[in-house]
Amino acid sequence: MSVASLQPFFEAKGWKSFEFQKQTWKAFRAGKSGLLHAPTGQGKTLAVYLGPLSEDLKKPPQGCRVLWLTPLRALAADTLRALREPLEVLAPKLEAEARTGDTPAALRARLRKKLPHTLVTTPESLSLMLTHADFAEKLGGLNCVVVDEWHELLGTKRGVQAELCLARLRAWFPGLRIWGLSATLGNLTEARHALLGDSVESSVEISADLKKPLIIETLIPKEIDRFPWSGHIGTQLAKQVADEIEKANVTLLFTNTRSQTEIWFQELLLLRPRWKDKLAMHHGSLDRAERELAENGLRDGSLKCVVATSSLDLGVDFSPVDQVIQVGSPKGVARLLQRAGRAGHQPGSLSRIIGVPTHALELVEFAAARDAGLARKVESRTPLRKPLDLLVQHLVTCAIGAPFKPDEMRREIQSTHAFSGLTDLEWEWALGFISNGGRALSSYPNYRKAHIVDGRYTVDDKRLIQQQRLSIGTISADPAVSIKFANGHTLGTVEESFITKIRPGSSLVFAGRKLTLVRFHQRTATVKPAVKKDKGQIAIWGGNKMPLSTELSHAIALRLRGQGPPAREMDAVAPILEIQKRWSRLPDDESLLVEHNRSREGEHLFFYPFAGRLVHEGLATLVSYRIFRDTGETIIATQNDYGFALTAKRGLVLDEKTLRRHLSDENLLDDLVACMNTAELARRQFREIARVSGLILQTPPGQKDRSQREIQTSSTLLYEVLDRYDPDNLLLSQARREILERQLELTRLTAVIRRLSSAPMHLVETENLTPMAFPLWADRLSATHTGADAATRLEAMLHKLNQAAAKIA
Repeated sequence: MSVASLQPFFEAKGWKSFEFQKQTWKAFRAGKSGLLHAPTGQGKTLAVYLGPLSEDLKKPPQGCRVLWLTPLRALAADTLRALREPLEVLAPKLEAEARTGDTPAALRARLRKKLPHTLVTTPESLSLMLTHADFAEKLGGLNCVVVDEWHELLGTKRGVQAELCLARLRAWFPGLRIWGLSATLGNLTEARHALLGDSVESSVEISADLKKPLIIETLIPKEIDRFPWSGHIGTQLAKQVADEIEKANVTLLFTNTRSQTEIWFQELLLLRPRWKDKLAMHHGSLDRAERELAENGLRDGSLKCVVATSSLDLGVDFSPVDQVIQVGSPKGVARLLQRAGRAGHQPGSLSRIIGVPTHALELVEFAAARDAGLARKVESRTPLRKPLDLLVQHLVTCAIGAPFKPDEMRREIQSTHAFSGLTDLEWEWALGFISNGGRALSSYPNYRKAHIVDGRYTVDDKRLIQQQRLSIGTISADPAVSIKFANGHTLGTVEESFITKIRPGSSLVFAGRKLTLVRFHQRTATVKPAVKKDKGQIAIWGGNKMPLSTELSHAIALRLRGQGPPAREMDAVAPILEIQKRWSRLPDDESLLVEHNRSREGEHLFFYPFAGRLVHEGLATLVSYRIFRDTGETIIATQNDYGFALTAKRGLVLDEKTLRRHLSDENLLDDLVACMNTAELARRQFREIARVSGLILQTPPGQKDRSQREIQTSSTLLYEVLDRYDPDNLLLSQARREILERQLELTRLTAVIRRLSSAPMHLVETENLTPMAFPLWADRLSATHTGADAATRLEAMLHKLNQAAAKIA
């Protein structure tokens, strides 16, 4: 292989190869695996693909040589298009195809018979292919596996699924070279270890020394309230946003939720009716055909703007996009950079992103995110360890496709980063689980999946094999309701809990359309275009709010301490911060500010650890529990990304010794378990674990889907059976562990408590609610009072605070 053999492709494109691409080709030629880190749109795909391709130019091989794993099946078509470009110039006889859940049945059948030179697939589809006994033979001389967007898989069960599949392929093909592609990641070395497992020693890490031009701007509201609260600005900046869209050729506008996508689409359409055929929407609940219309419009430049969620964060190359708009805080530095990279998605092009605050304090967040982004201080992603539900799923998959000896399989499993610490107890439990379901379920034939034949675990029951193939994967979603027109055209899906609140004849807004519900029957909602003038109920979806990342929290704290270059955002919020300083002090992450205030509702304590919403939820619940244990007072807690508030009729004291005791890490885990009702939370979390491990069976095609209530009942019953008759079952332990980490970010919470235990504490008695305290007070009011009453009280408090603030203006 030589660089010269690749020149015809670069000459045809009028390009020159980058140094990092040459380094990658050289490392591949030396037989090395590795991780390539480069900014979005800088040529990572060519860097890893042309190496294996160049080895096959002189003598076209038989069988599949390159396996390309993509994290999203929606990216498969674009990835395939990008890989076919060099094939057309350098090796037109070689084929590239994609095999995902969206692949037509005819093509899937053809791929079952013969695999192409390059196959693009997902972790789920690769795992499914492992169930076929001839898959290893059809792979033939597999030379390279590429895992695209590895940072997106890292820290998820899908990432562990990829690790397990890679371990299987390494066992089949000992000389296999594996390459990961990543952008916007803080822990590259750890990411490489997770990707390559025990073969990491001979690997390399290559980073592109490219400074992609990046502009990060923020829209400044013309008027800023002294006492902002979450979402208050909302769509008030829609006119300014429309003006910015007008100036650009093609804009990609990101929101943080699907509901916000629907809202902003309607707002823009209202402001610019002439854009009716130039606006589109893209989010995960839209039908694939609807999403493809938006993608194609971005690709050919026929659309003016697409309003999207994270469904368009990754990989897809939309060259015409010259501007990105982010509505609301990105909550993380990596997310801001990833989305900015959607504009100018090609080497040397400028990336421009405009932030749109939804409340005044988000101006500080955008300034801080720019500081951290330009300094490339991005978040790390912690790899998962030992998800046993996924382990037992993978063991059944392997037993179907290639029956295994337990000792050989254990070595293979332990070669992964995720399961390198697998114990004897866990391994024996896993083998017992796939054999008979474990102690409590051993009497039920459905849970007896694998048995031993000639020393190998195998599955030969055709019904169980079909069921396993249906159940492969880790993506867990609540049963969804299809939204369809009477002619059968599908728009997408909504949650059952939303559609059941809409009466037939009433209006709803979904997929950018105003619709009237005709009927709801058997998980299908039939709709028609609305003719009424009423606005209609915007579709809403459940889900947690994204917490502020540690890196962005730190950058915000630096801004509040006055560090960083001059910024228009900080000038705009200066009056708010001045009131905070006058009435209290500015919080930061090197000390803990605690404010105490009295109102007609009672007493309030406001804490500002700057650790993100999830950690603050855990801290608020923990401190509330400890105060209640001491005083018997009922505490109401609220939290946001900056801090948390406690409200009680009496008994909240501003005493450092007492507060430090309540924030101590002594008996931390026991107190969290006691105050969080972890048994109920674990019971809910167990539903996902039960599905991944195969305890809850997927509905076969053609049969009526079970409702969310039926699935919840099944998982609850299983949880109670195991809890009673097999309390040491490791899946129960996993459920408890996952709920602590997901609900509370236990690792981060523990680190924050330990930081606070030694940090200086500033205690301030305030006469009025400060600008930092007011959003927490307002959130509590909204949660505990009816709409009209809350609005009246809110208005009265704002009047009082503005009068007090006017005296120091």
